[in-house]
Amino acid sequence: MKTDRRITATVTIAAFVLMSGDGVAQEAGADLRFSTGIEYSTGEYGGTDDIEELYVPFTFRAGFDRIGLRFTVPYLSVTAPEDTIITDPGAEPLPGSGATATESGLGDVIAALTLYDIYVSDDAGFVIDATGKIKFATADEAKGLGTGENDYTLQFDAFRFFDRLSLHGTAGYRLRGDPPGLELNDVFLASVGGAFLASDNTMLGMYFDYRESAISGMDDIQELSGFASFRLGRAWRMELYAFTGLTDSSTDFGGGLLFSTDLSQLRVSDRQDY
Repeated sequence: MKTDRRITATVTIAAFVLMSGDGVAQEAGADLRFSTGIEYSTGEYGGTDDIEELYVPFTFRAGFDRIGLRFTVPYLSVTAPEDTIITDPGAEPLPGSGATATESGLGDVIAALTLYDIYVSDDAGFVIDATGKIKFATADEAKGLGTGENDYTLQFDAFRFFDRLSLHGTAGYRLRGDPPGLELNDVFLASVGGAFLASDNTMLGMYFDYRESAISGMDDIQELSGFASFRLGRAWRMELYAFTGLTDSSTDFGGGLLFSTDLSQLRVSDRQDY
């Protein structure tokens, strides 16, 4: 889906920004954001040859009071043995056994809806959100860029806010589609981590991600990731992140760069400039 690491840090950053009082656009009911970047990952994933992936997401977000919408259209390029199938970009491809080849094109489009603050404790600085996601089968399964089937995820995110620290935990369940000739299991997923506001413009964080393997007989996925997010101006942020896997089914290593902008703040700035 993102993979999951792709939005974990972003969710925490957004939540921390709102709690710190920087979310002026949200108070006005006009939260519109766009982000894009690039991620590289490589691993053998239980096979014998490296599978390299380049993932470029274009993500639009909209927030309306207690409802958030997210829509991601990705470009995906994969260098791997022939007959490799990407079951979820950056996480647990099914390795092939042919000669190494490169395939690229549209990845699986992702749509998500989040209900904010389904539980809130102002005294404890604690909130819970609920998110439903659909991975649409838009990637070309003939190229091995996807399974050709939709996936559905329901997850809950819990946040505990302190002065300059936020803790974040996720638990969810993913229903996998059943592509012809391939049996993918439904899986439990979870993550735990946090972010520290090192300065007014810099945030640092670390996460541990876990997911059951969708392929029988394979190790469950376990990864460690770290990120640094920098505010570049009133409406712009840059995020650097890196990750490594802890099991044979996980990514060996990877990293990415993301740029995001608050379109609502850009509109406010434009009005003020004239």
